[in-house]
Amino acid sequence: MLSLFLSLLIEIPVLFLLVKNFSKEAKKISNKEIFVAGSIATILSLPYLWFILPSYINARYSPYMGEGIVVLIEAVILNQLLKLSIKESVLMSLVMNMVSFGLGLLIF
Repeated sequence: MLSLFLSLLIEIPVLFLLVKNFSKEAKKISNKEIFVAGSIATILSLPYLWFILPSYINARYSPYMGEGIVVLIEAVILNQLLKLSIKESVLMSLVMNMVSFGLGLLIF
């Protein structure tokens, strides 16, 4: 539960900054839409990364492979919910997850 809370606390503000400063569609996307899309992306991907994936992949590799898969899953969610381009969605998801993963390594 703490991991989910911290992920939401980190990834949603990063998504806000990215959408508002770098998206071509920023003016068409409301703060509520960003919040909802970021929440859904994180809430759907974190259980997969922490509980499902480790059952199938060697624990030594799962954090890195899992983050790659999560980036793709979250990019699709951002693309569909915020109507971002695929390129923007992938880049924003990558940055969100790099920041979250990096801070997670520092915290834990």
